[in-house]
Amino acid sequence: MRSIPSRRAVLGAGAALAGGTVLAACSDGGSADHSGMNHGGKGPGGYVEPDGKEVRAAEAERAGGRTEKVKLTATRTRLDLADGTSVPSWAYDGRLPGKEVRVAAGNTLALTLANNLPQATSLHWHGLALRNDMDGVPALTQRDIKPGADFTYRFAVPHPGTYWFHPHSGVQQDRGLYAPLIVEDPKEPLEYDKEWVVVLDDWVDGVDGSTPDAVMAELSKGMGGMDHGGGGSDGGGMDHSGHGMSNMGGRKEPTEKGDGEKEGKKKAGKGPSRMMMGATSKLLGGDAGDVKYPYYLVNGRTPQDPDRFEAKPGDRVRIRLINAGGDTAFRVALGGHRMTVTHTDGFPVEHAETDALLLGMGERYDVLVTVKDGVFPLTALAEGKKETARALLRTGGGSAPSAKARPSELDGKLLTADKLKADSSVLLKRGRPDRTVTLKLTGGMDTYNWGINGKKYDPEQRYPVSAGERVRLRFMNATTMWHPMHLHGHTFALPGGGPRKDTAIVLPGRTLDVDFDADNPGLWMVHCHNVYHGESGMMTVLGYRR
Repeated sequence: MRSIPSRRAVLGAGAALAGGTVLAACSDGGSADHSGMNHGGKGPGGYVEPDGKEVRAAEAERAGGRTEKVKLTATRTRLDLADGTSVPSWAYDGRLPGKEVRVAAGNTLALTLANNLPQATSLHWHGLALRNDMDGVPALTQRDIKPGADFTYRFAVPHPGTYWFHPHSGVQQDRGLYAPLIVEDPKEPLEYDKEWVVVLDDWVDGVDGSTPDAVMAELSKGMGGMDHGGGGSDGGGMDHSGHGMSNMGGRKEPTEKGDGEKEGKKKAGKGPSRMMMGATSKLLGGDAGDVKYPYYLVNGRTPQDPDRFEAKPGDRVRIRLINAGGDTAFRVALGGHRMTVTHTDGFPVEHAETDALLLGMGERYDVLVTVKDGVFPLTALAEGKKETARALLRTGGGSAPSAKARPSELDGKLLTADKLKADSSVLLKRGRPDRTVTLKLTGGMDTYNWGINGKKYDPEQRYPVSAGERVRLRFMNATTMWHPMHLHGHTFALPGGGPRKDTAIVLPGRTLDVDFDADNPGLWMVHCHNVYHGESGMMTVLGYRR
């Protein structure tokens, strides 16, 4: 039997609805070219509306069970990251991460978000196959939730698993606005004693005056001649003069002292320069990231004052890992232990043992661990950035290892999603794709012109799909930067019987084909989950044809 943490409790009731759903302008989509390379028109008609009859019918098939009500407030607050370290930021109910929401699969969630922020906001339910008008994308599936207003997200929750939620408004996700969403399986097949939800993050907001908006403003200016992403106005080149590569023209990462001091003090609206140079990772194909974060966190805590989880020796612990970072992949290991991977992105896989895991932004993994006697660090290495986040697992006496201790498991056997196989219960049925949608990832650091097929995001531009089709998404990475690509409202299968996922890493210069069944009508985003790449333009829309 497994224990039920007290934090499972939902947060109360609330059902006020304000703002309502707005229907995005529909386009005629041009011809139904199954190459997927038609960029679509910009006129009325042709696509399922976010609250259209097709969406309502799909929701009716999912609906059932009881309604679980939650009330949440987005507000300005001061967050304690460690003893003596606090920062001004935005968060849900003043907590970091926000209090997790738990709901049973098959039930309906009714969560009312009150916006006490100085800006409009929204909530996206990352990984859920939910009704389109509750997906939380302003100007596409809903209106912004204005300051002082609230909005009730109400939808059936069909699939158990580890999910999370965050805004889809600018770069707000890189503040403290995120929280876990755990959908429990009424017929849970796993046996375990305790459960530990672990949220990883990279943190910049409020440190020395920095904000994510200021970081976005600095990055948007580009790096002059230093193009790590293909460069050019159409982003189609393959220039490998990456800012994280060896041929950097002699430029170095700014340091606290010496030659880099003046550069490190340059302002990007507010705060010091946060542009990162020289971060490389073989796992990520070269350049590891754009942003130099001052802190890396596990469950909102720094390594010097870590989050702590207690268990008894011999306990079987389910750890739910979530990467809520903005620009950082994490390599994760539990000192002194091997992990058994059971799920990724909410869906079960054939169990596989490993020492370490790699999580791109937006990815989740569930693992089982039979814990030993002692104090052990759960360490998340910021891949390519040479910094770590950590938490502590305590099952007995003894002192905690140093904050700088690096578990040997980080350098042991490492699993990535492509090495996993889907559990037989969630394998897609065999079949050839009815349609291939080719999404060429373009842009570069030179002018920070990230896009898809050479175009920046436009909510009126759609790639057409039809209900009932098997759709292949072909991600062609024409940049020299890695991108964690996320599909809203669906899960796709990685090739060769690979796992079902909603977020997958596409390495530089590589092509990744993933397949999904078009069974959830509406207008759905596909985008890079590097929050700065997505916000600068690496997003687009799949639209179901009527």
